[in-house]
Amino acid sequence: MDWIPCPFTVKNRFLDLILVASLIFSTGLVSRTYGYDPLDPNGNVTIRWDVILDSGDGKQYIHLWIVNFQLFRHVEFPGWKLSWEWPGDEVIWSIKGAEATEQGNCSAFKVSLPPHCCEKEPTIIDLLPGAPYTNQAQNCCKGGVLSSMIQDPAKYIAGIQMEIGSSGTDGHVPQVPQNFSLGLPGYTCSNPVQVPPTKFFEDQGRRRKQAIATYNVTCSYSQFRAASAPTCCVSLSAFYNETIVPCPKCSCACQGQNVSSCLRPGDLPPVLQLQPNEQPRPVVKCSHDMCPIQVHWHVKQSYRQYWRVKITITNMNYVKNYSQWNLVVLHPNLKNVTQVFSFNYKPLNQYGNINDTGMFYGIDHYNDMLLQAGVKGNVQTEMLMYKDPEIFTFREGWAFPRKISFNGQDCVMPSPDDYPRLPNSSHFNAPLSTFFMAFSLLFFLLKI
Repeated sequence: MDWIPCPFTVKNRFLDLILVASLIFSTGLVSRTYGYDPLDPNGNVTIRWDVILDSGDGKQYIHLWIVNFQLFRHVEFPGWKLSWEWPGDEVIWSIKGAEATEQGNCSAFKVSLPPHCCEKEPTIIDLLPGAPYTNQAQNCCKGGVLSSMIQDPAKYIAGIQMEIGSSGTDGHVPQVPQNFSLGLPGYTCSNPVQVPPTKFFEDQGRRRKQAIATYNVTCSYSQFRAASAPTCCVSLSAFYNETIVPCPKCSCACQGQNVSSCLRPGDLPPVLQLQPNEQPRPVVKCSHDMCPIQVHWHVKQSYRQYWRVKITITNMNYVKNYSQWNLVVLHPNLKNVTQVFSFNYKPLNQYGNINDTGMFYGIDHYNDMLLQAGVKGNVQTEMLMYKDPEIFTFREGWAFPRKISFNGQDCVMPSPDDYPRLPNSSHFNAPLSTFFMAFSLLFFLLKI
């Protein structure tokens, strides 16, 4: 009996797609909690729990570190809020470099100096800059802000020192807490895993000590968990075409979805009433894309051996300044960058000799802050690149980026069909070329 394939129908195809999607999610092939960024494959935020000293009477001295191993994604104000769940009746007796938001009920302790925090699930926040010296610890006091590894290697670590113990009288050894959280949108943390003890230097590097035990918690970022919609978009233009390709319509939202978040020319921003450390909701200029951030890529000029690109980043948000901003661009000609004006630039070589990704960020005390809309809310740069004879072309949109992200958030790109085209490759030639192809095919068939 011959095998007869099932006829293709839209209904069968739809059911197949539903079946495949359900299998993928049920088997864990696509995780809804963890993210993977191909431009930063090893990026994560690691919480390190170092047991430095065990006094033997139920108290331990802990060094806790929050390390941002992400190349270009940083933690903005109001910063991290570290929390966990104690497995038993543990408490925090004292702490340096941070503080708990709640002390909790410490009435069980009949002592003159009660514990710093008796909460079952404490929430720890960083101290602000300028905190008293007696309360500080190494790498503390940045208000919860962590830089990316590339932008400021001196500020991507937060340090906390704690004395922990049991609230009981049996003196049992405190256990490592569970269910860690950074309190940041998009981050999901794993369970603690014991690793080889941390070794650290003292006496100017002449002596090396090590912790009693070390546990690592890895927190991964997912843009899909961080926000329900994109936060930036890209527009394109070139010197060889009068067309300016705008951001795609409704890239971040559509007008009318939330009237209060859009301001027309002449309107005044609303008065914001926020709680301490609360992030304001975006209030953007009314536009067809409704994005807080717009990035424009303009192919400005062509020389004999070089070509020039202008990049403009515009803040359309009336209520937020972006400090320590960065822009990551994927383009095949970035391996031949000759000069970048007004911005810092560093390549991101994550896959051996493939050098097609670079990171742009502001110069300290010059343009490292992108001001809110209405207050010169844009920064711009120009970039000069060498024309590699093996790959360079202006045809088919090659001169435009493949991918752009702002502060680690992928921006919405225009459709490749809408890219500015060279005059000799416009759509007006398509019908004529199609006619000649059809005529040639017909002539070939008649000849056969």
